[in-house]
Amino acid sequence: MLFAVVLLLLAALYGVSWLVRISRRVLVQVPFLSGMPVSEHAVSRFHVRWYTIAIVFLVFDMEMVFMYPWVLVVRETGAGSVVEMFAFLAVLVAAVVYAWREGVFRWA
Repeated sequence: MLFAVVLLLLAALYGVSWLVRISRRVLVQVPFLSGMPVSEHAVSRFHVRWYTIAIVFLVFDMEMVFMYPWVLVVRETGAGSVVEMFAFLAVLVAAVVYAWREGVFRWA
């Protein structure tokens, strides 16, 4: 009985999708690239420097993810949370200084 209900629902879903479809043929679209025609393949390679910049961006993005909730609860949690946040920021500053010294931020 349950199998018959499932088959009936499946047939109903296929029927409704057939009735409300836009076109009988498959729509072929090219990828949208800000209105410009696509000039390179989708899996083309990027320079390794872009990956480093992406990781640095993610570090600062995660910093903001941790700081926004911290700002909302810092009054209730007390001075310990302030010390922990400044320790977290010190680690991030040390990472930026190291990256700067290694030349990560040089573009050319």
